[in-house]
Amino acid sequence: MFQSFADWLVYELLKIPQEMPLGRALNFFIYDTLKILFLLFIITLAMGFVNRWIPTARIRAFLTSRNWYGLDYLIAALFGALTPFCSCSSIPLFIGFVRGGIPLGITFAFLITSPLVNEVSIALFAASFGLKVTVVYVLSGVLLGMAGGFILGKLRLEKYLQSWVLGDQTQDKQPCACKGAKFAGVKTVVKDALNLVAGLFPYIVVGIGIGAAIHGFVPANFFAGHLGREKLWAVPFAVVLAVPMYANAAGVIPIVEALVTKGIPIGTALAFMMAVVGLSLPEAILLKKIMTWRLIGIFFATVTVLIILSGYLFNAIL
Repeated sequence: MFQSFADWLVYELLKIPQEMPLGRALNFFIYDTLKILFLLFIITLAMGFVNRWIPTARIRAFLTSRNWYGLDYLIAALFGALTPFCSCSSIPLFIGFVRGGIPLGITFAFLITSPLVNEVSIALFAASFGLKVTVVYVLSGVLLGMAGGFILGKLRLEKYLQSWVLGDQTQDKQPCACKGAKFAGVKTVVKDALNLVAGLFPYIVVGIGIGAAIHGFVPANFFAGHLGREKLWAVPFAVVLAVPMYANAAGVIPIVEALVTKGIPIGTALAFMMAVVGLSLPEAILLKKIMTWRLIGIFFATVTVLIILSGYLFNAIL
């Protein structure tokens, strides 16, 4: 729906050719802005009802009162793999989890895995690289999310979240028996969701604007031409080059395939892909509304190191 509207507005109404960088950038901007605003409102609305009528304090206690031996991180990572979101689209759910009192490390496991692995990327990977590479990539994506979430959770970084995200997590909210109060509660949840979207709107516009400019005006062969071949520093260099880009897994897989056909080691190319879809400047802009720059830096640094290690591992086993 949003893609069709963006196509109609840019290519038919405004008559900007699809092959022009401006057309690609504007189309990307309109589509992603509408998609993320819609996701943010719907997910915030849903989590608002959850927080109001479900005893989230008990859910939080259930997750934190026992040793899950990593199963909680696995569940979060697998849930991330099942959601077909890019890095920016995953943020609304991340906000909902944090506001619902889910431990921060578990929410990070979801945030890391969600853009890396989904059914579309799995299908395209299998078609382009075969079953072995696909299985290795999927397993590594899930494990990377678990490891990143576990590390970030152990660092006790909640103090670097913005106070409005944490909200009031001390109340065990129960359903109200009064019909009028329930209706008032619905209005309150809707109002809160609209206020949240309005507060995040400038960050969304700036973040997606950066991503759209990169998507439309920076050619993919620019990155391919600077990755090198068998050099030791190729993997970290590929990751650093990838961060300014902004795309989902399906959009970057053709680039990865082109890099591999040009002789770039598959581990280097896969690390490039993971950094493109898992780390981006637009994502950092959106996260700034939720957390401090220090936490964003710790998050990006942790995921970057894990991706680089994964790239070297890919090169060793594939």
